[in-house]
Amino acid sequence: MADSVLKELTSSSLFDLTGVVAVVTGGGTGIGLMITTTLIANGATVYIIGPKQADLDEIAKVYNNAAEKENKPGRIYGLQGDVRRKSEALRLAVEVGKRENHVTVLFNNAGVITTRSQPPTEATAEAFMKAYFDPITEEDFDQAVTTNAVGPYWLTFAFLPLLEKWKSSPGGARFAPQIVMTSSMNGWTKDSATCGHTFPYLYSKSAIGHATATLAHELLPLGVRVNGIAPGLFVTDMSSPGTLDALGQSHLPPGRKFNFEVPVSRPVPEGQPRAGTNRDMGTLVLFLVANWFVDGETVLIDGGTLLKHPSSY
Repeated sequence: MADSVLKELTSSSLFDLTGVVAVVTGGGTGIGLMITTTLIANGATVYIIGPKQADLDEIAKVYNNAAEKENKPGRIYGLQGDVRRKSEALRLAVEVGKRENHVTVLFNNAGVITTRSQPPTEATAEAFMKAYFDPITEEDFDQAVTTNAVGPYWLTFAFLPLLEKWKSSPGGARFAPQIVMTSSMNGWTKDSATCGHTFPYLYSKSAIGHATATLAHELLPLGVRVNGIAPGLFVTDMSSPGTLDALGQSHLPPGRKFNFEVPVSRPVPEGQPRAGTNRDMGTLVLFLVANWFVDGETVLIDGGTLLKHPSSY
């Protein structure tokens, strides 16, 4: 009957995440927290992974108390872990497996940005070395690439058994098991201004952007999808360090400017840059979790930035 078709297509039906179990690395701050809060607001159980247990517990308490007050079933649980390490990936999967029979979706979201460079002041080889070679250390590349690109590889395979079990779970017919990589518009940019001229970060995000499609192809026999999110400018502790509030949200200081243009956004107060919001990220997260028919794709969510700046996207 037509009424049943309409009921199935309501947002409350399409995006009811009751019974969904999600793991979000870096899920206690920034874009990770935008993902986490969207998931629990719609009924999911979410395990957030980060470097400090006390910080994870604090943010989990804030939102669990709010969910309980509103009689929402979603809850957050924090797990301290180092996402760069193969052994830690296995340990974290075991820890989640002790508490849950399955995982619906793994968000490989954790990321770091290392030394930012100032662009050269003149067109000479000496100026370019001073800008892009001298201040960058080997450790900058090691940290960025290991955290942003290698860690997601270890976690992807460590959590595969729990993702596979979702298919035979009571809720397995509703959503396909999935891995979602957080890359960046900077995985495709040709203008390093869009990443603050941070080449270790740009290299690492290029790697995870390509790996998303490759892993999606590789995991086809298992029926586990792999998709990606490529954010542009969002206000996080990465883009605006030291501005976290009690809700884990970041804020831009008045007059803060960026060296690139974000052309598409809802109206913003004068003097504030255009940036994505938790609502923008949340609607994309719900789409990816609920949709069965997208695999191997990375969704660019950059407010049109790469329409203004040269890219290979």
